[in-house]
Amino acid sequence: MDSLFDEGERAAEARVAPLAVRMRPRTLDEVVGQQHLLGPGAPLRRLVEGDAPLSVVLWGPPGTGKTTLAMVIAQSTRRRFRELSAVTAGVKDVRQVVEEARRALSDTGAQTVLFVDEVHRFSKTQQDALLPSVENRWVTLVAATTENPFFSVISPLLSRSLLLSLQPLSDDDVRTVVHRALERELPDVTVEPAAEDFLVRLAGGDARRALTALEAAAVEPVLTLELLERAVDRAAVRYDKDGDQHYDVISGFIKSIRGSDVDASLHYLARMLEAGEDPRFVARRLVVSASEDIGMADPSSLQVAVAAAQALELIGMPEARINLAQATVHLSLAPKSNAVIAGIDSATADVRAGLTGTVPPHLRDSHYAGARKVGVQGYRYPHDFPGGVVAQQYAPDPVVGREYYSPGGLGVERVASERLAGLREVLRGDRRVQAEDVASGFRPRCKPPLPTAQELTKHGELEEK
Repeated sequence: MDSLFDEGERAAEARVAPLAVRMRPRTLDEVVGQQHLLGPGAPLRRLVEGDAPLSVVLWGPPGTGKTTLAMVIAQSTRRRFRELSAVTAGVKDVRQVVEEARRALSDTGAQTVLFVDEVHRFSKTQQDALLPSVENRWVTLVAATTENPFFSVISPLLSRSLLLSLQPLSDDDVRTVVHRALERELPDVTVEPAAEDFLVRLAGGDARRALTALEAAAVEPVLTLELLERAVDRAAVRYDKDGDQHYDVISGFIKSIRGSDVDASLHYLARMLEAGEDPRFVARRLVVSASEDIGMADPSSLQVAVAAAQALELIGMPEARINLAQATVHLSLAPKSNAVIAGIDSATADVRAGLTGTVPPHLRDSHYAGARKVGVQGYRYPHDFPGGVVAQQYAPDPVVGREYYSPGGLGVERVASERLAGLREVLRGDRRVQAEDVASGFRPRCKPPLPTAQELTKHGELEEK
């Protein structure tokens, strides 16, 4: 849909427009949040105040003000405003608006702001159709996307535009929007503190969601929590992102993963996300848990957790809840081991206790003239020896023989434990490398063979009895 930006038209529509539309800022100073783009000397303020015909791509989650900023740019610079939705518009619509803008610029000198919402839904051909207008500055393109533009916007269009990243509104920002709406549009409505807190949490950084819920619930002079819950058909999750609930629920989440209770883990995940917890905080805790509670028992857990965190940044919420759930399930079901954190903590304790010492002479840097004169020689290159391992001292003298890493007997660590024992024997000169060592992965020769699946099953049945 495209429409001429006009004061009279806007005033007429305001009488029936949704609250979120009526509360849309008209100037940059009325915009809440995004101070990194709107502060003195910031990119967007320079664009508006300098009246430069520069195209921009606005990238951010829903409800952060992408459409609002496009309209503010148009109004503040007194330009014509045209809007296209990539959901419904085709190449023909794009070319028609561009041709109209080109004629207006040629005939009257009037510049046009073309706002393309959800530009990531445009095909490559449709995005290509925008290039001439951007290249020749027939329009000031403001393209909005909730997806990573480096993946969803063609490079030629991206290189000709200023990329501006919008951040989710903070709780204080959303609260400011709510207070402003009550003062300006709903002066006869009072919101109880509990209802206001729920409204802010419900918004999840999306001002439009907060205003929509407020309008739906404001049917009585006093808006209570119960009224708000009925209006949005959703129970309020008792959760304080800055208080005890924040720490208690995330603690329950991590301990449920550690305890391999996948159902409890998913419950706490849903509880946090429904309450408006920052999903990036949850993703970070999953990455930590993958190494702290699982480690080498299932090395793929770290990959899964990191992939979930990256997926969150790539696609955003609410879709990324699925990726976070997958990581939660994987980590909950994975075999557990704290050997990695125990190893680094043990090594750190020795370092803090002063057990450091100098690097053995044969390991020191030798890539300079005179290295041999100061005793830097004697390094045995492991690749020159059978199996790629050879006996020599690696640790400083004060910690020779210290064993920091003690793998457990679950998952991949079961195999790693045997390999580690064999490697330590070779490194300390307790045994020579033989062909069978290389073939067996340096497992101790006297180690009993691994139990079969049938033996493990039988052992489990005996324990149950």
